Amino acid sequence: MSSWKQREQYLVQVAQRCLQGHKTFDLYRSHLVNASQISKGTIYNHFTTEADLILAVSCCEYEYWLGLAKQDIKEHQDPLTCFLYHHCNRLYYTLSEKRFVVDRVMPNQDLLNQTNELLRLRFETLYEEYVSLNKRMILDIGEVAGFDRVELVMNYLRGAMINSDDADKHFGDVQLYYQFSYALSQLMGHSDRRIPTKLAFAAWLSAKHREKHQVTIINSAA
Repeated sequence: MSSWKQREQYLVQVAQRCLQGHKTFDLYRSHLVNASQISKGTIYNHFTTEADLILAVSCCEYEYWLGLAKQDIKEHQDPLTCFLYHHCNRLYYTLSEKRFVVDRVMPNQDLLNQTNELLRLRFETLYEEYVSLNKRMILDIGEVAGFDRVELVMNYLRGAMINSDDADKHFGDVQLYYQFSYALSQLMGHSDRRIPTKLAFAAWLSAKHREKHQVTIINSAA
């Protein structure tokens, strides 16, 4: 590897592959030795505790979600549509790629206290940026007096991601995204607003499947 950062990124990618389909974070630093073909000493230099490994994977996921959100904001002008499709995208990629659901382990203050300061700061920055971005999107949709809508929605999203993964929901199920979006619109207090129809979600899924197929072909040819 040509640099410390590149090697760490590679190790995180290996960890993510090892965690695919797992319901618990049962990966340890020692498991990366055979999976990555990198020495134990080098791996332990990158992740000085098991908590560091968990946090590094979590940071990678939040960076991924932030990238998705920024892409969705460019693609969708309507704030409600943007918010719904962003979290449907999250759900789609989590289920279709069998990504480990980091909501199972983070945020967790006890775990954060076990990590090195730089990694902890990186996670806290990414987490705050993602929560703030969601808060802005919810406020752009329209503030509704009463409950703390942001807290309600973020708690629901965390539970929905975990429950969908636990139930092995299929990423190609139109009804899954429609019900998910309906629940989000209700929690935000916008039951009067129109959400994407089942036909719209079917078209969106078809486009996703085509995109996934093209990526597979490109990767196979590489």
